[in-house]
Amino acid sequence: MLSRLLKEHQAKQNERKELQERRRREAIAAATCLTEALVDHLNVGVAQAYVNQRKLDHEVKTLQVQASQFSKQTAQWISMVEGFNQALKEIGDVENWARSIEMDMRTIATALEYVHKGQLQTASS
Repeated sequence: MLSRLLKEHQAKQNERKELQERRRREAIAAATCLTEALVDHLNVGVAQAYVNQRKLDHEVKTLQVQASQFSKQTAQWISMVEGFNQALKEIGDVENWARSIEMDMRTIATALEYVHKGQLQTASS
């Protein structure tokens, strides 16, 4: 009877050990699955962040190129406006010169008329 109780006790202990071992393996498998799922979820986020960073880097480079082109274009526009301004100043200078010449020509014409009238009066007297 004692030996039968001992065998039953050992059998129950073995069953408990097997049950405990099976539960330990199941717990390890569940923890492994959970860990893999968490890592996969994190990897998806990290991968998306990496893709977004690459897109941002590309956009920054594109923006830098466009800003450089815009700067060159603006410099050309400024140069053209300065040239236009200079041309307007020169036109103003030519206009002033033309007025000055016109005034001189009128003065000369008036003087010539005066001289001519004076000669006509002298000739008729």
